[in-house]
Amino acid sequence: MKEESGKRMVSIKVKLLGIILPVVILIMVLLVGISYFISRDIIKAYSENLLSSSIENQANQIEAWLNENLAAFQAAKRAIEQTNPGPEQLQAILDSYYGFNDNYPQGLYIAEENGNLLTAAGSDKNEADPLQTVWYQEGLTRWNMGFTRAYTSAAGAEVISASGILKDASGVIRVISADLTLERISIIVNSFIEMEQARAFLVSGTDGTVLAHHDNGLISTGLSQSGDDFLRAVGEKIDRQDLDMSEIDGNMTAFAQIQGTDWILVSYIPTDVIYADIKGVRTLMAVIGVVSVLILAVLVERVVHMVIRPVKGLTDVITAMTGGDFTIRVGRKSSDEIGIMSRHVESFIASMREMIASIHGVSRKLNEEANTSNEVSGQMYDASRLQSQSMKELNVTVEQLSLSVNEIADNATTLATVVADTKEDGAQVDQKMRETVEISIRGKSDMQRVGGAMTDIDASMQKLQQAINKVGQASEEINNITGVIGNIADQTDLLSLNASIEAARAGEAGRGFAVVAMEIGQLAKTSAEAVHNIEILIKEINELVGDTIRQTDESVKNINNSSRLVGDALKTFDTIFGDIDKVSGLVQEMIRKVEQVDDVATNMAAISQEQAASSQEILATSETMVEQANNITESSERVSDGARELTASAEELYGQVARFRIEKEAGAQ
Repeated sequence: MKEESGKRMVSIKVKLLGIILPVVILIMVLLVGISYFISRDIIKAYSENLLSSSIENQANQIEAWLNENLAAFQAAKRAIEQTNPGPEQLQAILDSYYGFNDNYPQGLYIAEENGNLLTAAGSDKNEADPLQTVWYQEGLTRWNMGFTRAYTSAAGAEVISASGILKDASGVIRVISADLTLERISIIVNSFIEMEQARAFLVSGTDGTVLAHHDNGLISTGLSQSGDDFLRAVGEKIDRQDLDMSEIDGNMTAFAQIQGTDWILVSYIPTDVIYADIKGVRTLMAVIGVVSVLILAVLVERVVHMVIRPVKGLTDVITAMTGGDFTIRVGRKSSDEIGIMSRHVESFIASMREMIASIHGVSRKLNEEANTSNEVSGQMYDASRLQSQSMKELNVTVEQLSLSVNEIADNATTLATVVADTKEDGAQVDQKMRETVEISIRGKSDMQRVGGAMTDIDASMQKLQQAINKVGQASEEINNITGVIGNIADQTDLLSLNASIEAARAGEAGRGFAVVAMEIGQLAKTSAEAVHNIEILIKEINELVGDTIRQTDESVKNINNSSRLVGDALKTFDTIFGDIDKVSGLVQEMIRKVEQVDDVATNMAAISQEQAASSQEILATSETMVEQANNITESSERVSDGARELTASAEELYGQVARFRIEKEAGAQ
């Protein structure tokens, strides 16, 4: 069955099955998947707990084994320290431990600080330089015996040693040690695995060296240099100090730190082994899900068929109504929702018969009125179109007038602005001229005062010259006086010399007179020296006075020249002042004329602006009228179009109503 559009009809039954069955299938898949993952997580958690318990037990066993051996070594060390044996007794003790225990078949051995190595008589232990060995170097760092890192012995065996300083009364630093082979440790590591198909190996947490492994070829190799991806990944995890259980390269892996050492025990089991049993459970659950989906699909199909069957009859009725046939009758009656729907559809058909009959009569009248409206709207459109054309022509004329008036107003405003600026510039020029006149008046007064000052300076310089001349005359008089004083000093010196001679002749009686004569002679010499100094000073004063007189003469000449120049400048200032006064008068006259021009330009600009504003108002009014005329034209056109559409709609409505059949044709049942 097909619809009128040509698309294939899809029944409600198919749609319901298309919705319900995928939902049921999805629910079953989710249930199976959730059950699978829940069981997988349960098995994973159980396996993790079992692996954790296994590795913890392994670690405890290894720690117990190490502690047991270390306790035996420590007991032997304390026995030697307490008994302080001699060389023969010490050798007997070492011989007693040789082959005593399979864990350390070489027994105990001792290295002294002088390089001497003490071993059991049957031991093949040999060291070229015991002081450079790992066990000796690390043994020097502790009193109690402890395990060294893994290393290769002189015999080529991979071993670890328990060593420590021997505190005896020998007076020599000794280190006691015993070797444990890594192969022996591998046997212990692989012997205590509780989880079936799980494996374990022991590594050094310091450098990642493999200490014990089921593959003896990997012992003493580094994890980072291994060609196995799993071992490299384990090494990277240990380098990060991450010892949490995790899945690495398809293996569930657990880590445990061996107490008292830097060893890390690694235990792992493939995840395929853990999840092997759950694969069968997953297959069984998938089969159960498929069978359940098939049973549910059959049940759903039957239920949908029973529910949809009454709807098919109602669909035929609605399809006939879609074709315009309202003479059809709804025959099915029931008490469910579909029966209620059928009764309401029948009521709808009756209502539609009445409504279609009414619309048929109205559509005929509407068609007649639409034809009349179409003719009237055509006449209105022609008239409005003529009016709009006339208004456009008027608007163009007004716009040109407005442009001309605006241009005049702009020019007038520009002229007023220029005149106003010129007026302001003239006012500023007048202000500057007034300031210049005032400055020139003050300059003239200043120049007059400068002339008077130059005259006073000339008089002062003349007085200074007279005073300097008097100083020169006084210095000459002082020079004469010092000459007289010098002569007196010379005479006094001669007198003191004669007095000294006479006193010497007088002997003891003239001794007091001789002292006086000496003092007078000394005074005469001092006076002569002072006179000589005064003469030097007077000479220098005379030279300075001469220089001063010459400079004073030059200053007087310069001042006289400056006085003449000041006089000339004063005359020039008088001429400039007169010219500035004339210019000031001309500027004031120019400002008065500019003010008159400014008034005229301002009035002209105001009148032009008023005309421009008026033209703008006229232009705005004209544009409004043009816009209104265009609106009227558009409205008339829309009315005309609406009338034509109304006529077409009325005709279409009449044709559509004619499709419906509300009465049976003659001869129809």
